[in-house]
Amino acid sequence: MSSTPSFRPPERAPYAEDPTKSRGRRVPEPESRTRTAFARDRDRIIHSVAFRRLKEKTQVFVAHEGDTYRTRLTHSLEVAQIARSIAKALGLDDDLAEGVALAHDLGHPPFGHSGEDELDLRMSAYGGFDHNAQTFRVVTALEQRYPQFDGLNLTWETLEGVIKHNGPISHRLDDPSWKWVADFTAEYDLRPDTWASAEAQVAAIADDIAYNNHDVDDGIQAGLFTIDDVQDVPLIGPMIDSVRRDFPGLDDKMLRLEAVRRMIGHMVSDVLAETRRRVAGLKNAEEVRMAGQAVVAFSPAVAEDLAQLRQFLHARMYRHYRLNRIRSQARRILAEMFALFLEEPGVLPTEWSSRLEGKDQTGRARVICDYIAGMTDRFAIEEHRKLFQIEIWS
Repeated sequence: MSSTPSFRPPERAPYAEDPTKSRGRRVPEPESRTRTAFARDRDRIIHSVAFRRLKEKTQVFVAHEGDTYRTRLTHSLEVAQIARSIAKALGLDDDLAEGVALAHDLGHPPFGHSGEDELDLRMSAYGGFDHNAQTFRVVTALEQRYPQFDGLNLTWETLEGVIKHNGPISHRLDDPSWKWVADFTAEYDLRPDTWASAEAQVAAIADDIAYNNHDVDDGIQAGLFTIDDVQDVPLIGPMIDSVRRDFPGLDDKMLRLEAVRRMIGHMVSDVLAETRRRVAGLKNAEEVRMAGQAVVAFSPAVAEDLAQLRQFLHARMYRHYRLNRIRSQARRILAEMFALFLEEPGVLPTEWSSRLEGKDQTGRARVICDYIAGMTDRFAIEEHRKLFQIEIWS
């Protein structure tokens, strides 16, 4: 009887990051006796308040709409799983890839991209808002869990991955919403003009794989479109055909789940093949940073298919009237709270109102923005109700 050979991870790739050669932390600390520097970073991210709050922050559907839809937390866990698998298969440091994946959405405000758009609008006169820059602000300042420093004091490599996983950032540093990143980088050089490590690039592409697959899954489950609607859409359509051939008469639920599972596998396999082609001949991690392009990538054919899948999701899911209604409500909630806090800072919780002391209007607006950005969907809805509705007890 034949069997499939068990997976054997490759040797560490020459272009992988080595935790024993890390550039260290901004505030020096003794090394852990039980974990590598990158594993320690991952654990700090998991234990952060911002990470716990992801459990009730919108991915596509507002978190209270149903227990089966993705939230920012479940999305981040799925990204981390895919990133760890890809990193291990490529001989990279999977702790570093996982840590960047877990941290990548920490700066998202409530209500997903609608919340981000509204905060950016409200902050337009005070420097704007960007969730990637806010993520960096969270891990370098807003998390306050240690007596020696603000933030999580992550290693240079993890900080670089958090802010540069989508590519060089030198062109962003003049953006007012990135002022915190620019000031930090001026003091603690994260080499904004280079690409990040292969591990950080793995986290970025794992995000693409996770959200596109799981938005298909959630969209069908929510009734925004049907399996038949995606029959001719690249990537998912061929997977549906293959499942139907292998399992004739399979019910729609299992058909959906198996097709999405196969699509994830197909995209991961494509990334592995294309990345191995691009890294051939690279001798060290520095050559990854200086490659002039992403070394972790989809093939051109799959990248084109993915673009068409995204067009379908934008047309049939992200702009569906049901989601438009949610976005409209969410933006009003955040707009009204921001305006009230700016006009009447005395209604802020004491912990936050105390942070306004000595600040000009721009500084005060940033504190208010930090407070709102840290809210979960449920907390924002409840806080808005308390602020704008008088309650009468009998």
